[in-house]
Amino acid sequence: MTLSPVPPARFLLRPCHADDLPALERFAAASPVGITTLPFDRAFLSDRLQRSMHAFATEDASGEEIYLFALEDLDAGGVIGISGIAARAGFSDRFYSYRNEFVVHSSRVLGVSTRIHTLHLCHDLTDVTLFISFHIDPAYEHTLAPQLLSRARLLFIAQHAERFAERVAAESAGMADDAGRCPFWDAVGRRFFGMDYPTIEQLTGGRSKAFIADLMPLSPIYVPLLPEEAQFAIGQLHPIAELPFSILLDEGFDADSYLDIFDGGPTVQERLAMLKTVNRARLLTAATGTVTDGGWQLVCNGEREHFRAVLVQASTSADDITLDPRTLSALGVSPGAALRVAALDTPEPR
Repeated sequence: MTLSPVPPARFLLRPCHADDLPALERFAAASPVGITTLPFDRAFLSDRLQRSMHAFATEDASGEEIYLFALEDLDAGGVIGISGIAARAGFSDRFYSYRNEFVVHSSRVLGVSTRIHTLHLCHDLTDVTLFISFHIDPAYEHTLAPQLLSRARLLFIAQHAERFAERVAAESAGMADDAGRCPFWDAVGRRFFGMDYPTIEQLTGGRSKAFIADLMPLSPIYVPLLPEEAQFAIGQLHPIAELPFSILLDEGFDADSYLDIFDGGPTVQERLAMLKTVNRARLLTAATGTVTDGGWQLVCNGEREHFRAVLVQASTSADDITLDPRTLSALGVSPGAALRVAALDTPEPR
């Protein structure tokens, strides 16, 4: 039986550059109320692009860097997704979350013991590396593109570990409707700030949330005392967050410990070394040839400013990975180059 060659890589992840500003504006404009890591503000987005380009270019990393990536469809052309990394959460201010805890109250006289869910304002995740700004064109949600858009960031972190923390976290948008009504915020934060959810999110605009500690109570919040709607919203996801959240869960992130202080959505976190893509990553030598079989592989070059990553079906051995010429060109490498490769075990339609 003759095996047909598999196609070259279709999707390419690379650092954002100045020409990507219209794409960032397009994703920002389409974001629901409360999704503000890319606020619809041209000046802000332009500044963030400049910061990102400087982060990729600079040799002297301080920890305040933000790295933005663009995902291209090499067949159709154009940017179809954006994702990012903040090197250190709360670099200049503490990074606040709610920590899920349970306290036990008991009465020997009454023979009653209760286990009560509480939320504690904390800054445990200050200084962790933070995933930010995951946006994908809806037309590509059911392809492999989101896998590359999310997971390739871990290969970049592993490739340049000296720039990042040993733990990675990601906030996921919680429950809010199209008008911006957020049950968790209305029951908790609004009582101390006197602002609705869209206003408080616009105020932060993707910036620090450290000012929260100035007005929020430091004592625990007893969840049973909250309205039922707010209790139900704790740990729940906005529909736009379901896809990136599922990828993070598959990676091995812990989603049970922390919540976003605004909308109560889950904030995942885990040690970098424990995550699936990092565990599976190998350094292999690029070889060229016709690829006729092989599983799905996340592949990136060893660059920083010229980082490139693809998702491709490819043959691997103990030392080499065989790629077609177009894929090698997309990665910006020649045969013999060192590549970081991690197997992906969730194949879906392209």
